Amino acid sequence: MSERGSVVARLGALFARNGYVRRQNHERIAAEGRRRYKKGVEVRLTANSEEELERIRGLLQAAGFTVGKAYCHSRRQFRQPVYGRRQVERFLELVGLPRVAEQARRADVSGS
Repeated sequence: MSERGSVVARLGALFARNGYVRRQNHERIAAEGRRRYKKGVEVRLTANSEEELERIRGLLQAAGFTVGKAYCHSRRQFRQPVYGRRQVERFLELVGLPRVAEQARRADVSGS
């Protein structure tokens, strides 16, 4: 397996373990408007230690992603976000979830 393939496989395993996608709530956007509701689309990967968080950040950078600011979710877990619709779609396609990426694109276009 190539180095890039290894990076992709490791990111896929991390996402499968306990990663998730946060999507926009289009009903809130419609009700509150984009000026008040500013939540975006993001992938969140979970790290169980600061060392693992650093490894995740390195993998994301090696795969060409711009990493957001990580934050502590609890005493034992950290979250590493990847922000932006295009980056989220690219991440999902890269880790082998093209159907999820396509659903995200359609939801973004239709507003549902």
